[in-house]
This record gives sequence, C-alpha cells and structure tokens, in this order.
Amino acid sequence: MLGYDGAQILDITGPMQIFAAVAEAGGKPGYSIELTAPRAGKITTSCGLTLGIERSIEAFTPGDLAGVDTFLISGGPGIKELAGDSSVVRFVRDVAAAARRTASVCTGAILLAEAGRLNQRRAATHWAYVDAFRERYPAVELDADAIFVRDGEIWSSAGVTAGMDLALAMVEADHGREVARTIARHLVMFLMRPGGQSQYSMSLAARIPDEGRIGTVCAYVMAHPDADLSVSVLAGRAAMSERGFARHFKAETGMTPADFVERARLDLARRLLCDGDLSLDRVAGACGFGTAERMRRTFIRHLAITPGAYRNRFRTSRADPSTLLPAERNIHVH
Repeated sequence: MLGYDGAQILDITGPMQIFAAVAEAGGKPGYSIELTAPRAGKITTSCGLTLGIERSIEAFTPGDLAGVDTFLISGGPGIKELAGDSSVVRFVRDVAAAARRTASVCTGAILLAEAGRLNQRRAATHWAYVDAFRERYPAVELDADAIFVRDGEIWSSAGVTAGMDLALAMVEADHGREVARTIARHLVMFLMRPGGQSQYSMSLAARIPDEGRIGTVCAYVMAHPDADLSVSVLAGRAAMSERGFARHFKAETGMTPADFVERARLDLARRLLCDGDLSLDRVAGACGFGTAERMRRTFIRHLAITPGAYRNRFRTSRADPSTLLPAERNIHVH
C-alpha cells in the first residue's frame, strides 16, 4: 500500500485490516502486508495520526517489484501534491507494470491516472471529485456511481470505506466466498454493499452559479421545490425565452432545467427522510413530487433504492435495527 503525508487513514487501514483477517478466517496462505511512502520514517495522515514507514519507494529494487502481488494506492488530501512528483508517478507506473493487480482507493485514482494506467479503462473515485477528475483525465471512463470497479488487472474504488468493499472483493477472488463472508461477519459489514455511491452524495449545490439570472433561478428552485417549476415559469423568472433559458441553464450548470428541478426535489426528500418523521406522502408533497409513487420512481431511477429503504439505511441514529428489513441491516452478508 502506498501512503503519504495527508493520506486518508481509513483508505490505508480499512483494506489492510481486510487482508490481515484472511489467515484467521481460514484463507491459506494469507497476505504479507507492507506500507510504503516517498520517504521512510513517519507519515502524518489527514486525521493527524502517524504511521510508520520502514521502507521508502526509493528502496525498492526491480527484484522487489517483481515480487509484488497486489499494489494499492490510498487517497486523501495529500494526493494532489503527490501527483505532481515525477518520482512517485514513475514508481506507480513501475509497480503497476510488475504487480499481478493494482488498485486505487478513493482519490488514489488520480495517481493511477497520472501514471497512465487508467487510460481507456473504467474506473471509480470519490463522488465529490467526479467532475474535476473527468475534466483532467478525459481518457478515463469514470463510473460516478460505482462502489468499486474492476477492469482487468486494474481495480479502483469510491471514497474511503469503499476501499474495504474493494479489498473484500479481492479476498473473495483469491480465497473464495466463504472466507470473504467470514471476514464480513467479523467486521460487521456487507459482503456486497447494496446500491451505488450516489446514495451517499448530495452535491447539487456545487452546480449552482454564484450569481446572474441562472443562479437566481437555481436559488428559487432550491427554496420553492413544491412550486410550479416548469421551463416556461423558470424562463419567465429569468426574463429569457424558453429556448435561450434552456441553453444558458445547461451551459452554466451542466444539467437541463428539468433535471435540476428533479435533483433539487430528490436532495430535499433525502434530507427530510433522514432528519424527520414525516410520512412518505407528506415528504412527497413538500418536495414537489405530488405523490409518494412518483417520488418512489424517482428514487429508484437515481439511487436504485426506495424512499422507505433509504430512510431505514441512513437514519441509523434514530432507527431501531430490529425494525429494519434484513436487506437493510449492516450484518446482512448473504
């Protein structure tokens, strides 16, 4: 595993704990695990905890690289600086060429992309970095919703804890489903997490222009989700023709007006479902869906989950686990 100053500690320790648990779970042989970094000594992770590094990347010989089975790259705030270090990028390229498989966790995909290992491949990264990643690395086929992606010998995962999903899938590929199931039980996690990472992200606000007529309309949509938000009404508020409004709206937000309205209503519904006790009918009305059935279809289309299941899954601090459907309990690992 490649770490560095500013790495997200769970990107490192999460997958490593999965691999370390293999021998105890009956997988033979297990894995020999090593954390490396640009320099030996200590690295300070993004939460302030330090991790010890016995061997730096410069200490690896060609023979050492030939013995690497699995190479993982952690993500974290420090990845941006690391991606500009030519010696690190070269190390990533060399190890990835020698290892049986290579994987990135979270924004570690940035380093794999810098090394050219993701060109013309499917990949995943943290949902918050999707737009910036696509702009910088257009040759990568980024799956914005995937928890993890496997494209041949290259694997990549979404943010933070998704690295554990990826590692568990690797263990299953190496040692079989029963070993992976045992580890999942002990760590109280899904053997396969249901749904994609869009269930966890609410990033619509990042698409709203700070000023101008389009920005004003966006703010109105966010403040009045239950109003008449047809294109004709919104164009009127912007004092523009419908065609001109639709064109400018798409250019400034990357979405059509109808898509933006639906996403705004969806994001509000998600907050209401997690933070309150309103019935599904009342949530649907407050958010402008009109009916619970229309809201249900929108949730399934965007998030692959029903509103009721979404509330059960994400309102964990208030929900009684005994009332949840088996598929919504964290211990469900069939």
